[in-house]
Amino acid sequence: MTDRTTQSSRSGFTGLGIAPGLLDAINRLKFTEPTPIQRQSIPITIEGKDLIAIAQTGTGKTLAYGIPLIQRLAQIKGRGLVITPTRELALQVDEALNAVGRSLGLRTTVLIGGASMAIQLRSLKRKPRVIVATPGRLIDHFEHRTVSLGDVQILVLDEADRMLDMGFAPQINKILAVVPKKRQMMLFSATIPEEIMTLARREMNFPIHVEVAPSGTAPDKIVQEVFFVERRAKTQLLEVMLERYLGPVLIFTRTKYGARKLAREVRSMGCTGAEIHSNRSLSQRREALNGFKSGKYRALVATDVASRGIDVSGIELVVNYDMPTNTEDYVHRIGRTGRAGHSGRSVSFATLDQKKDVKSIERLIRSDLPMSALPALPPRRKRTPATKSPDRSQPPRRQPSAQRPSEKPSRPRRQSRRKIRKGWKREK
Repeated sequence: MTDRTTQSSRSGFTGLGIAPGLLDAINRLKFTEPTPIQRQSIPITIEGKDLIAIAQTGTGKTLAYGIPLIQRLAQIKGRGLVITPTRELALQVDEALNAVGRSLGLRTTVLIGGASMAIQLRSLKRKPRVIVATPGRLIDHFEHRTVSLGDVQILVLDEADRMLDMGFAPQINKILAVVPKKRQMMLFSATIPEEIMTLARREMNFPIHVEVAPSGTAPDKIVQEVFFVERRAKTQLLEVMLERYLGPVLIFTRTKYGARKLAREVRSMGCTGAEIHSNRSLSQRREALNGFKSGKYRALVATDVASRGIDVSGIELVVNYDMPTNTEDYVHRIGRTGRAGHSGRSVSFATLDQKKDVKSIERLIRSDLPMSALPALPPRRKRTPATKSPDRSQPPRRQPSAQRPSEKPSRPRRQSRRKIRKGWKREK
């Protein structure tokens, strides 16, 4: 008893209303001090109140709602529902919840597109207390009557602004229409556009607003700079950056075609790299992300599918190879480095006709982006042929008959008797 009290007192999480069992789990994970968003959010949500929380990306928002979610579900009946915009974020949230709640008997399931429906059905039959889902797959299960949302007591919208940006508003509204009106709702994000406030006024019950940093604020410890460069010279400038910074590098492009093409260019520079975008299967995306985390790949080329919620520690450099389409995405992109108070660096490649985009970002983050002079660029490399990496999950395609030397050559077709007879008459 004394040992437990002494151990818990060493944690900065004491005094937030967290149960002793959860404090022990937090201590085992070696979390010593809560982040500002955790310190402000946990006492409010443990009491069952609705919350709108605005914080910079990489500040521990998952545990800010995960700890109260686990504790309240131990006190009430029903289940919790966490909705995320991307598959990767859903998997990360599930991993974080299980790290804290597994020792307390927490059961969770993940409902995301690209994964086996049969496996998800089996996990739903085990009656999990927490469902972590993307909007599209959750609606699929609901329409097939394989999941019931009538017992949801706690609803969390993680990165709600991103879900609206991705066009999930109809699915979100459909989910909100079927979950009980009497519920606790938490909304976490790094930006809060007017659509979010409209949603909050309609669906939340006197929510408490917590704002650790103004909406759109970039972390202080990230060094930011922008290069104005011709479009065709971007790859050469990237090669200079990869030689200058030797740690893990996350590179953002605007399109999935651009990501695939740039990944080939990166590999031709002698740098191990992978790509992650919506055209990759779930297993391919997980392999690329896990390889990036483990150091198998030094560079990861991604579209904005990875710009939110991907928790990869130790990223030295974030490169905006293409400027983001949405200004708010800039904050989430550069937030992949400098996480949890560590230092980081971001570099943006802008063309001369994108000065307005740079100005929009400066207005959002309320500071100027330092412009750097172009370094000496290496000569342009020859284009690498577009060779697809072998996908061993698919059976090999059969080669055309001209390329199969082992087969016997096809015999010439025999003429019909009718044609032969006509030819014989002409000769006669």
